[in-house]
Amino acid sequence: MTQLEAAKQGKITDEMAAVAAGEGVSRETVLAEVASGRMVIPRNPAHAGCRAVGVGRAVKTKINANLGRSPTNSGEADELRKLECALGHGADFVMDLSVGGDIAAIRKRMLDASPAPLGTVPVYETLSLLDGDVPSMAPEFLIGVIRRQAEEGVDFMTLHAGLLSAHVDKAMNRRMGIVSRGGSIMAEWMKKNGRENPLYERWDEVMDILAAHDVTVSLGDGLRPGCLADASDAAQFAELDVLGELVDRCRRRGVQVMVEGPGHIPFNEIRMNMERETEVCRGAPFYVLGPVVTDIAPGYDHIVASIGATAAATYGASLLCYVTPAEHLGLPDLEEVRQGVVAFKIAAHAGDVARGLPGARDPDDRMSAARAAFDWDRQFECAIDPDGARRRWLRTRPADEGECHDDDHCSMCGKAFCAVRTSRRIKNLLDGKE
Repeated sequence: MTQLEAAKQGKITDEMAAVAAGEGVSRETVLAEVASGRMVIPRNPAHAGCRAVGVGRAVKTKINANLGRSPTNSGEADELRKLECALGHGADFVMDLSVGGDIAAIRKRMLDASPAPLGTVPVYETLSLLDGDVPSMAPEFLIGVIRRQAEEGVDFMTLHAGLLSAHVDKAMNRRMGIVSRGGSIMAEWMKKNGRENPLYERWDEVMDILAAHDVTVSLGDGLRPGCLADASDAAQFAELDVLGELVDRCRRRGVQVMVEGPGHIPFNEIRMNMERETEVCRGAPFYVLGPVVTDIAPGYDHIVASIGATAAATYGASLLCYVTPAEHLGLPDLEEVRQGVVAFKIAAHAGDVARGLPGARDPDDRMSAARAAFDWDRQFECAIDPDGARRRWLRTRPADEGECHDDDHCSMCGKAFCAVRTSRRIKNLLDGKE
């Protein structure tokens, strides 16, 4: 029985109870949200040790870290170190987007090592096994890869089932065309073979596999815009309408489903995109890449995308896919994974505060109290990146003072010009203490 099937029958599963306890909401709230499809809990029973994480607007915004080797860079050991880094800095989900050789071995090691739900894009392994020969991909072979990954314990899968042959022509009028790796594979297969998307045509068969293993489907946005000029166009929204249809079919079958959203979008179009998805897909959790709000910041796209992600979280997204400084430039290294996770933890939290999620501002209030008291240790404990904050603070401390934490000032103002120290003196004066 899937989480959705159980919820529809009014059964509170262990996973629902764990989400409720971790989020500080009632079990009944989680039950109702899962039953409606507005929340998903991606957790394949075959993934031993995987924790239950809820994705939906009734709980905190979550973040995902994309990992995985490329045909030319990295390998199993590197990706496992990145996995440890991502989880250590607070990633709620991870995806193995490996292409090339040894994909199955890397995925198995990641599943064994990850207590977080792990996702994949099965068409990547499919095409890797075919040495990149897109036209030769038999639908039965792709479905077989989906089945095998589900049996192994993959918790959620990106499947580009909403990209139809008629949409491809619309996308070819774009400046950047199709920038989704999975979307481009499906588009080329359709045009080379003169056939419709096999995932769409055989969706009932795919859902049977997903339901049997309670794999959450993440409906891929194969036509997400790859530059501002292509944002919010006819191709993107034509695919979105089909994704809405597939959401309804998944819910009727008892399959948990979330929807992936656009990449490059001008800031002023983010709210409209979030609200349109919510309406078309009947409140299915929205999983967005960024969005990236300008095209001209290579090397800084984690900042650019976290700006868009904050707005997305405010207006409708439930899961944010991180972007690293390496976006558009190459495969991220360990430090870039850390920077991407931290930037998106900030965006997710800022979005939760902006939308008034109960309790979201509590860490900020604890931080302000620690700052007013010059309690450095408590400040570091409250920080999204405690180690990073501590390292930066130590960099400009006098060498002879070491890690003494009782200073009532920092190197920005020193003692004489510290506004917080001055405010304390003013308060003491008004209270008659000076």
